[in-house]
Amino acid sequence: MLDDDDVFLITVPGWGNSGASHWQSYWEVLYPLARRVEQDDWLYPTRDAWVQRLAATVADCDGKVVIAAHSLGCHTTVEWLGQASLLEQKKVKGVLLVAPPALPITPQRAAASGELPPGAPLPDFAGFAAPRELRLPVPARLVASHDDLFCDWTEAEALAACWQVPLLSAGNSGHMGSNSGLGDWKAGQRLIQQLILD
Repeated sequence: MLDDDDVFLITVPGWGNSGASHWQSYWEVLYPLARRVEQDDWLYPTRDAWVQRLAATVADCDGKVVIAAHSLGCHTTVEWLGQASLLEQKKVKGVLLVAPPALPITPQRAAASGELPPGAPLPDFAGFAAPRELRLPVPARLVASHDDLFCDWTEAEALAACWQVPLLSAGNSGHMGSNSGLGDWKAGQRLIQQLILD
């Protein structure tokens, strides 16, 4: 039985999913009401399919939610918010957007990421050609690194301006994924708690 003030944590991984050493995976263990958005194809994403999975996950949560998105999951989240009904938007207490990639993802960046097995074709990231231009209708924070393979700091500034959200620096933390050594990322936990309590 849920209390009225219980809040679900929805994690939205990016391209390639989030492994055991990813901060999202740690958070899912720490937070009892955590739900991960699962995709049918993590290596060859299509925007519409990814957005539908996020929408279904939110619908399955019987209460308020906060969303913690990483990488391509950030663009999935913003796209869903742009399509969501007012009732769906009102379920969202806040959104944490972590290390969104600059769009389009270039073949050079995709090839250098290490996500694909040797010899596998590069994805075309269907539907992720450009960021959704949208003032986010819910409280949100964008966290970015100064040495992210997928997004220069100036590109992160442009995304924050596009979505009209505060931009917070994570220093030099790379793409802030499984290989960044963030562990359970306590600084991020504090940000998500602020969104839950606001």
